Amino acid sequence: MSDAAQPTAAEVRAAAEAVKAALDAHLAAVERRSGDDDSGVHEAFNQLAAAAEVYDELLYDAYDEVTPFEIPGAEDGLPPYTGPEEPNAVSVLIRRDYTVIEPQRLRAQAQRVADLDTDTAAGEPSAAGVVGHSVHAALGVLFGEFEPDEIASRHKEFGLEEGDSTLWVAAADEPAEPGEWLDAPFEQADPQQIVCRFDVSSVFDEDLEDDVDEPRPAASRGVARTASQEVDGLA
Repeated sequence: MSDAAQPTAAEVRAAAEAVKAALDAHLAAVERRSGDDDSGVHEAFNQLAAAAEVYDELLYDAYDEVTPFEIPGAEDGLPPYTGPEEPNAVSVLIRRDYTVIEPQRLRAQAQRVADLDTDTAAGEPSAAGVVGHSVHAALGVLFGEFEPDEIASRHKEFGLEEGDSTLWVAAADEPAEPGEWLDAPFEQADPQQIVCRFDVSSVFDEDLEDDVDEPRPAASRGVARTASQEVDGLA
């Protein structure tokens, strides 16, 4: 950066004063909060974060110094919530990843289900005839028989290993029409409509092990990002 583009000492001082004012405003909002989802606290938090970020940048540009504060970036969570204040509908979006670590166990469990299936119409291929040779068919049988939550709780029985998972709760003004989104169920997922989300990943545990003496990161296991604040949820 050239000398002409560097901020003046007065600009840095003004940014520092803005941080002080934002700190006072945030504390006042917290003291008069009306509940966990108080919009005043959320707004004061955002203003404090913005003021701190400006000060940090000016301080670095002018003096090549930094603050000890870590300002959450967009990559650390969801973008600002822009959904309805009073949602009339919600959508729950879930993704769970698994690795097939024991194909034989998977096929055996699916075979047991297929052997109990007595509803195969005459002339149609029976699932029992293909499960023994196909992981693809076995997966179809098991996920067709069991609810996703049961698969999640019994995944080891089915020869599966858990990977990352996420659950999004998205707000909407009106419920969708029947069949409206079935052709592309995840296409309209808008991060700015997310009321809260819960993420589970082994990478968060690894981060905590690497930084055992550091504060818990914002994007750690079971963190729920809400429309008004970030809070630790239950994984």
